[in-house]
Amino acid sequence: MLDRPVSELSKPRRRLPNQRWQIYPQKPEFAQNLAVLTNISPIVSQLLINRGIETPEQVQAFLDPESLILPSPLEDFPDLAISLELLQNAIASQTKIAICGDYDADGMTSTALLLRSLRTLGAQVDYAIPSRMHEGYGINQRIVEEFHSEGVGLILTVDNGISAFEPVARARELGLAVIITDHHDIPQKLPPANAILNPKLIAESSPYRGVAGVGVAYILAVSLAQQLGQTKGLIQPMLALFTLGTIADLAPLTGVNRRWVKRGLQHLPKSHLPGVQALIQVGGVQARGDEKAGEAGEQGSRGAEEKIPNPKSKIQNPKSLKPEDIGFRLGPRINAIGRIGNPQTVIELLTTDDMGVALERAMQCEQINASRQEMCEQIEQEAIAYVEAEFVTSLQKDRVLVVVQPNWHHGVIGIVASRLVERYGVPVFIGTYEDEGHIRGSARSIPEFHVFEALEYCHDLLGKFGGHKAAGGFSLPAENLQVLRSRLIEFANQCLEPQHLKPLLKIDAKVNLNHLNQQLYQQLNALHPCGMDNPDPVFWTPNVQVVEQKIVGKGHIKLTIAQTVDNQQYKIKAIAWRWGDYFQLPSRVDIAYKLRENYFNGNTSIELELIGVRLPIQIQQFFASPPIQSSTTFEYNQRQYTCGFYKNGIEAELRIRNSEGKVLAMQPRQIIGLLGTNRQNAKEVDISQPQYDNIIQAALQALSVLSAEL
Repeated sequence: MLDRPVSELSKPRRRLPNQRWQIYPQKPEFAQNLAVLTNISPIVSQLLINRGIETPEQVQAFLDPESLILPSPLEDFPDLAISLELLQNAIASQTKIAICGDYDADGMTSTALLLRSLRTLGAQVDYAIPSRMHEGYGINQRIVEEFHSEGVGLILTVDNGISAFEPVARARELGLAVIITDHHDIPQKLPPANAILNPKLIAESSPYRGVAGVGVAYILAVSLAQQLGQTKGLIQPMLALFTLGTIADLAPLTGVNRRWVKRGLQHLPKSHLPGVQALIQVGGVQARGDEKAGEAGEQGSRGAEEKIPNPKSKIQNPKSLKPEDIGFRLGPRINAIGRIGNPQTVIELLTTDDMGVALERAMQCEQINASRQEMCEQIEQEAIAYVEAEFVTSLQKDRVLVVVQPNWHHGVIGIVASRLVERYGVPVFIGTYEDEGHIRGSARSIPEFHVFEALEYCHDLLGKFGGHKAAGGFSLPAENLQVLRSRLIEFANQCLEPQHLKPLLKIDAKVNLNHLNQQLYQQLNALHPCGMDNPDPVFWTPNVQVVEQKIVGKGHIKLTIAQTVDNQQYKIKAIAWRWGDYFQLPSRVDIAYKLRENYFNGNTSIELELIGVRLPIQIQQFFASPPIQSSTTFEYNQRQYTCGFYKNGIEAELRIRNSEGKVLAMQPRQIIGLLGTNRQNAKEVDISQPQYDNIIQAALQALSVLSAEL
């Protein structure tokens, strides 16, 4: 008989994504009542309930954020009044103001926002951004000393400064006033600044609580313009920069962020800022269009850095942008400069009033982003090879991954960290050597692991560090690397259980393919803008058939999905970004997905963006607790077969025998089976092919009946 496990013979082993599916409990009666009270569809009502929005008042505030009555920022930010006073005095006396920014999209848009607004308001203002390559994140002693030597009287930090105790203390010692505007987590000891504006220092109930660095800059600039009575012509440009920075920084789209981003997305396509128009042109932003025709092209992972469209494509629907237009198209071009280029390029792009200069800078962003993509691909492959050789067998025990190698560009290792989190399902700390004695790195996390707390747990081993729950940056002496790895493993084992080490996929509702239409898609528009803390709706459909699939572009799977409902087959096209490792998918699966609108040749259709796939629950249950040594007979295509589950190695194996003694054997999570009279002469077959899949489905149906009878 076939007595060696299928897994020993099927090489290479194909796999499915390593995921935890968390499906929200459905509340049909509650959803129906809320839908009636608020005049929305039951499906949208259920989606809002999943997001914690359960009363008519909450629904109204969410669907119409403009109806929110906002408190004055002066009430919620204790140091805002003194910040405005310092800036007004500096403008009145023509005291030099210097902005110290950051080199990511949030920091650069914040810097540009305050430069534009302060110059318009009559300030004498300049800026500096620390070198990512040579200095790392945040204001430092060199910048402080330089500002002092240039006669600066007031330093304004944006998107940094909350952890910069020594540089701020030095500035005060030199007689400079300092206003810190930041949104990163609060350290145990605050810097001795004249004023600190940070949403983490205000009430959790405040609608301003979730703003990014650019949000703090926007609040400060608008409040100053209002106090000076000079808001005319200022608000729209600042709103455009706020929207760019907020989405690119993955800030939560709740509270005032939702209100202002929704407004900003409507205004961005018609923005008068040359830099924004140049980015839109060069970035090929569109409603949901031509890039899908060659949808594989350059579109990468599902991370916000990676989906890059055809730059020659045109804006098809200029009325309003969506967050993914910024997160996937505009943001990466800005971020690429901060990662491997000169931030001055972006500052000039976003502050110039000359369209020619703007287009030049936008093209530079485009070219540098292409280089960034190539660099990421190379480092990712090297990192995976290193992890597979050194750490993959101990991941369940360690529960954290610390990867450090020489000659990696630390400007892009954060992106690679995100990809490793997606691949391995554990927090990732990735670094590279600045020189023989020092390491600089980035961290990315899973929901149950707090990066900033982990870095604080290791503070005595580190140089500079900062961040928040999901991400962070750090430096350390190279000699501390092994101790750091041990300390992080210790921390991870305190807060993570084995079940956490699978990426969590939150799913909103089950939907059959016959309900996926333009009407449903339009209903979902009520939830936009979607982003952090207000994710795109995720649906799932059980036991669908994969009728076509092929690899396109750089490792994406393009496929056609089918489901039979009431004896009628419904088909829909789908794309799975960066899923080449999972090709070919089994022919019968449960799928989780987002809906996407595709414009092509004047036609509009709904397609799926697959984000999850698993064996159908029926098959999972059989393999989890099969009726071992129970067998039954069934008929398929007028032939008799015997089938049953048998223990083989550590896993159950389904075997189907025909009247001639040939056996088809398969194990869970595999799409390669064995066919033959014994293991020695058995051949490997692809059981996802229809001729095998159909007979397996018939066998499972027969075993299901048997199981019910037992």
